[in-house]
Amino acid sequence: MLTKIHWPHAPSPRSRLIAALASVMLVSLGVTAAVIGRATTASATAVPSPPPGWTTTYSDSFSGAAGSGVDSGWTYDTGTQYSGTGCTASWGTGEVETDTSSTANVAEDGNGHLNITALDNGGSWTSGRIETVADNFEAPAGGEMEVSASIEQPNPSSGVGYWPAFWMLGAGFRASGAGTSGTMDCSNWPSTGEIDVMEDVNALSEHSGTLHCGTDPGGPCNETTGLSSGLQACSGCQTGYNTYSVIVNRTDTSDESITWYLNGNAYYTVTESQVGAATWQAAVDHGFFLILDLAMGGSYPDAICGCTAPASSTSSGASMSVGYVAVYETSGSSPSPSPSASPSPSPSPSPPPSGAECQTTATADISADCYSASQGSISVTAASGDTSPSGVDGNQVAQLVNGDWLEYPGINFGSGSSQFDARVASGAAGGVSGLVEVVLDNPSNAPIGSFAVANTGGWTDWETIPANIAETTGTHTVYLEFVSGANGSPPFVSLHYFNFPVS
Repeated sequence: MLTKIHWPHAPSPRSRLIAALASVMLVSLGVTAAVIGRATTASATAVPSPPPGWTTTYSDSFSGAAGSGVDSGWTYDTGTQYSGTGCTASWGTGEVETDTSSTANVAEDGNGHLNITALDNGGSWTSGRIETVADNFEAPAGGEMEVSASIEQPNPSSGVGYWPAFWMLGAGFRASGAGTSGTMDCSNWPSTGEIDVMEDVNALSEHSGTLHCGTDPGGPCNETTGLSSGLQACSGCQTGYNTYSVIVNRTDTSDESITWYLNGNAYYTVTESQVGAATWQAAVDHGFFLILDLAMGGSYPDAICGCTAPASSTSSGASMSVGYVAVYETSGSSPSPSPSASPSPSPSPSPPPSGAECQTTATADISADCYSASQGSISVTAASGDTSPSGVDGNQVAQLVNGDWLEYPGINFGSGSSQFDARVASGAAGGVSGLVEVVLDNPSNAPIGSFAVANTGGWTDWETIPANIAETTGTHTVYLEFVSGANGSPPFVSLHYFNFPVS
């Protein structure tokens, strides 16, 4: 329904009616999808297996010991705001809690659940907010992505001000690192995209789903409200685990959509045509990171209750309990449009974590993490052991395997280059090697050049490796493709930056 970055407005009664009618239309028209998540009764810990044609790309069933914190796949957001450009206090939403990494606020219960608990400490509230370190969860062009979580909403006796949420932000929101341990470019909101999978306020046993995009205020997503379902009835959502999901559908890359589900039942859809291709691509067609949090007070609860929340009577100690989080994908197809289709504008590269601009001049050093699309489970981490020349950030795309590729749109080769230089490291096992191939305009095209790489001495031992390529002029989308014949597809190379020197 509303952003976790800016101050939203309450949905009008008319918008709620429209959302309700849209939900009815979805059912009456027979709109369906292979939603993997389902309502959970006996256990909230079992992550459902993917159906045929889908793969599980990430899951966490919170199987740690009682009183333990989350694993290294998550980072804690602590305090009351991000560090970085355009980031404001109270997470930009007016919520009043201070988020901590204490197990009093964020802890696994030993029975397959993560509990995020809000506590009133004499009028000062603490709670928890975590986000995935990975920010490459995306629907491949020509395919789909489902993001699901099994959640029991808080059930306080007096719940004014409770604001549980499961949501996603575009990777371009990050400037360096992840969460409050890094820095953010909050000024990229809402253009880089926000998908709210589930929000409720004031312990109403309701839920809403929202897309934020474009510009603020106004714009095609009606910011700061966003394109929202409005609050929907959710009977039993405070007394049992229910599955909240979105499917990002890119099977038709000229008519993409996002559909929200409760226990496998569609209740809201937003389409690319509603906001326009350029806005949609900037907000949707890239990686996301996932967030779980339990806020207290703020613009959404206040707007719904017509009060300032939380109240003095609000109960302390209620928890949002999470049984699992999972991401599923289909394999998709080439991200390039078919010859008969009108080409869509290429999505802009996400800003690199250092905040430096991504280069599109072939002769310049291009940071590896400036890719705009990818295939495989791509991991961006610090490029330990290597220095960064001017214009290059300090991150690597780490430990790539056979079948991975990275897309860099709009690379201008000018009058021509026949050389490719790449800064790489490898800690590959003995006998494991592979090729780094350069492909233009479509990942299925034949490579114009490549080089082989094996163990360089370790994952922090960097080398610049040159390769010859076919003479190339003009502007192209560049794909770096990673090919290895090693059994089991072990990682064989990490990439920090690359360039195409003048011939």
